Amino acid sequence: MNAHAIGDATGIAMPASVAALREAPEAFLTRAMQAYGALPTDNRVVSVDRLEVFAGGNSGQKALLDVSYAKGGEALPRRLFAKFSRDFTDPFRDRRRAELDGEVRLATLSRLPAFPLSVPRPVFADFEAASGTGLLITERIAFGEGNIEPLHEKCMDHLLPDPLEYYRVLISAQARFTGAQHRGVLSPALERLFPYDRIEAEADLPIACGPDELRTKVAALGVFLAEHRQLFPAPLTDPAFPARLETEALAVLENEMTVRRFLQADPRLVAVCHWNTNIDNAWFWREADGSLHCGLLDWGMVRPMNVATGLWGGLSVAPGAFLQTELAGLLDHYRAELSAAGGPDLPADLLDLHFDLSLALTGLALMMDLPALVTARMPDIGRASGPLDPLIRRDRVVEGFLCATRNFLNLWACRDFGRSLRRLAKS
Repeated sequence: MNAHAIGDATGIAMPASVAALREAPEAFLTRAMQAYGALPTDNRVVSVDRLEVFAGGNSGQKALLDVSYAKGGEALPRRLFAKFSRDFTDPFRDRRRAELDGEVRLATLSRLPAFPLSVPRPVFADFEAASGTGLLITERIAFGEGNIEPLHEKCMDHLLPDPLEYYRVLISAQARFTGAQHRGVLSPALERLFPYDRIEAEADLPIACGPDELRTKVAALGVFLAEHRQLFPAPLTDPAFPARLETEALAVLENEMTVRRFLQADPRLVAVCHWNTNIDNAWFWREADGSLHCGLLDWGMVRPMNVATGLWGGLSVAPGAFLQTELAGLLDHYRAELSAAGGPDLPADLLDLHFDLSLALTGLALMMDLPALVTARMPDIGRASGPLDPLIRRDRVVEGFLCATRNFLNLWACRDFGRSLRRLAKS
């Protein structure tokens, strides 16, 4: 374990943990913020008035900081949030250390005047690729203060007064980001920070099993659906669904490379995207006219991808009935907002096809092990009366995985991904 690492961009020796930051926080923050251009060279951090661990997320350590400067000023944020890539005390959290690399690069991109989204203002961001050690320090969002709404928790969208209003502004933010890329206003920095490699993109998130293993996974899902009918919508508890899922999933697996090439072939549908715009990765506020707006947090795994993959990431844990009812309208909203932001005019049927096929791949790659995960982490889930039973909130991993998998399977059943695959074959 190394207490410090050297940032590849700034050359600054940066602490790799909260404990290392405690050693001389004022000196480090002054040096780091000046190197990043966030603090004038004639100013310095004179005191760290608060430095405490923030317990949250599934990756490296985090900390809350309050600082004071030799010279004040409204332009300098006093309340900061520090995000480390490493957690040396927890191998499960430390395994995701590489994700901060993309967040560091996004922070750099966000400093461009033409960047079209609200994100937390970075005051330092750097990453040492050789060790996977990085540090991102931004302003801290004041949830629940002024006109900023309290943080909305993942999988609790049903508590929102109008979920559709929130999802529309999240979709608008994604469209503005993609539109800015198509207009070229983020170039050449975008291409330098997030180079696109089509071969690499086609290989992203592979279905890491063969036909026999996939059959086994589908069979286990079928048993799980039958034993826990109260947790799933009617289309998934239809006894015919597992057989249909097996046939169509095997067809997707057989044609996986064809689908992957299709999803990366049209540059109109490829962009750098936020991977996970669920409501807990955003903050919301209302302007004087009552209009709702949002900023986006937690850009882990940001990278070039099919835009439909990014759209699914933001919709994945929406309430199931809401998603089934509103998905078509939200996709239409994305198309309209993308065009208004200077992006391409996408035909509705083309975006639909990309959405279905990208979700089929993502789901088969990431969401077929629900029975094993739930059995290991919550063996008494059979006592839950339904998907919103408080018992399920006891384990946020189970809650999120169950919600996303339920939505994935329900969209497979209701949007007929098998038909979408056949449509691709005829094109």
